[in-house]
Amino acid sequence: MHYLNMQEIPTYALYGEAAGERQQDWLHWETIQARSRLHDYRISPHRHDRFLQVLHLTYGDGEVVLDSHRTALLPESVVVVPAGTVHAYSFSRDVRGVVVTLIERDLEGLGLPRPEAAVVTGECSQIGAALQRLIEEADRPGVAHDVAMRAHLMLLLVALRRVVRSDVPTQGGVRSRQIAHAFRDLVEHRFRQTRRVSDYAADLGVSHTHLNRVCREVFGQAALAVIEQRIAVEARRQLLFTTLTIKQIGAQLGYDDPAYFTRYMTRLFGVSPAHLRRQILKR
Repeated sequence: MHYLNMQEIPTYALYGEAAGERQQDWLHWETIQARSRLHDYRISPHRHDRFLQVLHLTYGDGEVVLDSHRTALLPESVVVVPAGTVHAYSFSRDVRGVVVTLIERDLEGLGLPRPEAAVVTGECSQIGAALQRLIEEADRPGVAHDVAMRAHLMLLLVALRRVVRSDVPTQGGVRSRQIAHAFRDLVEHRFRQTRRVSDYAADLGVSHTHLNRVCREVFGQAALAVIEQRIAVEARRQLLFTTLTIKQIGAQLGYDDPAYFTRYMTRLFGVSPAHLRRQILKR
């Protein structure tokens, strides 16, 4: 997968389409063959800023890279790609299966956390069935279509939840989960601009102390750790998928002092950014 000359990671609505080119209604689906054939069965690293994708491979084989994690795909594999996750694929020319693209905001209020990035193998029958029912309702809308779509989305989330281990516990009351997930959404959009927990707490209308309490209850870590984890993920992506210098990556993430950024990343990763880049590119 050729990405070592990239200066930035492309963000697409769907792969190969600029954001805003396609209007979405609940979901978009297509065969893996239809999209990958257009790109010689190699999908370069990219990400989506508002979409959750679920890929179900039923025939052929391939490989997926989710951030820096490379995994082989065999028949009856499912790949879950949340918004913002850098991903890339290569497929055999006989590949079969579907890719379903959902708008992440449509998953809010369904009572389950949004799925984490994951690859599932060998336990995909329930997920495949849920995807098929969702596609059928989307293609042939019936009475109470919106209600039916929400029900099928919920069943898909349940199917994913049963086989995909999530790093986010479902602890905490409803209000705590709402605040915690609203905070994580804010972090997703603002982590480059601010790392101050008090800024996020003010936006959410809660105290710094309460936001920390909620994050520990729902995520098992303090609010600052959630912010740092997101910065670390982005730094790792930039180190792996672009040729930007450490100084340029730091500047993109809001660190004007390269030496401070290097010390900060070394504390998070346990090794310097330059050493980490050498490590992950050797894999």
